[in-house]
Amino acid sequence: MFSESGSLRRHLRTRTDEKPFECSVCHKTFSRSGHLRSHHRTHTGEKPFECSMCHKMFSESGSLRIHLLTHTEEKQFECSVCHKMFTQSTHLRTHLRTHTGEKPFKCSMCHKMFSESGSLRIHLLTHTEEKQFECSVCHKMFTQSTHLRTHLRTHTGEKPFKCSMCHKMFSESGSLRIHLRTHTGEKPFECSVCHKMFSRSENLRGHLRTHTGEKPFECSVCHKMFSESGHLRTHLRTHTGEKPFECSVCHKMFSRSENLRTHLRTHTGEKPFECSVCHKMFTQSTHLRTHLRTHTGEKPFECSVCHKMFSRSENLRTHLRTHTREKPFECSVCHKMYTQSGNLRIHLRSHTGDKTF
Repeated sequence: MFSESGSLRRHLRTRTDEKPFECSVCHKTFSRSGHLRSHHRTHTGEKPFECSMCHKMFSESGSLRIHLLTHTEEKQFECSVCHKMFTQSTHLRTHLRTHTGEKPFKCSMCHKMFSESGSLRIHLLTHTEEKQFECSVCHKMFTQSTHLRTHLRTHTGEKPFKCSMCHKMFSESGSLRIHLRTHTGEKPFECSVCHKMFSRSENLRGHLRTHTGEKPFECSVCHKMFSESGHLRTHLRTHTGEKPFECSVCHKMFSRSENLRTHLRTHTGEKPFECSVCHKMFTQSTHLRTHLRTHTGEKPFECSVCHKMFSRSENLRTHLRTHTREKPFECSVCHKMYTQSGNLRIHLRSHTGDKTF
């Protein structure tokens, strides 16, 4: 029984699935006018409900009520993995997905998966809603005013979020949260295969491909496949010849930042890699690994023809020429060919008269 006829009418709609209230922007329909009013705020970005304690704003009164628990209520729900505490069991369930990688919410249009229903709702706007918020600088369009506000900081350089530990500034609160983990050491994302922990979900996703072998990023030029988009971007420079990293001392250009870092040591003389056996120092970790084989006797490179073993890959390449008879080094004077560059240098002295040994 109902005390008011309006309550009865609303109840009947739950049986008939009638939705008489339509959004004028995206034409989504609702069974109750209150639900339509709340929905409209996803278009306008309006947040009329303010927390009286921290002044955070919310678009729905229910969201404010839940938020108030963070000020007034004991956190009784504990994560069994990282022991973080939560005021609500639903928040704990959502948080657990950061450890498991579970994404139970699927977009019906593009099949992209999400760990939270709210993230899916926001994503659906990219399919169903006109982008009505325009950047006054570059005219890029956005579905939400909050996204536009964040984007505008790429033009203004504004960074309103400050790290309380090192005072580094950030343009987005999410970037600050991720940064704080460099101070706390928190790594909330765990690999379900080898249990390695990560501070960022995208790092975990990239790592999982080392187990699955998945390589979703393809070079449009040579069709080589990569497990990470960053590796593809670096690879593309082998086709374009782009070298965006410049040495501040000699202005030599490099395609990779790590190559520039290594090169800078030729100017500074820095040798950060030390042999644990003889304490010889090296500028590169690869040089140290090769050197360690002089102590261990390891010879990991095997000739496929005669099975002779070598400690260095370049020594194997030189050796293979004894089987193939390849002679890639040519004398510019008499055009005699050699298998090794060292033999060519010795031969050149017969032309120059140099007898320095």
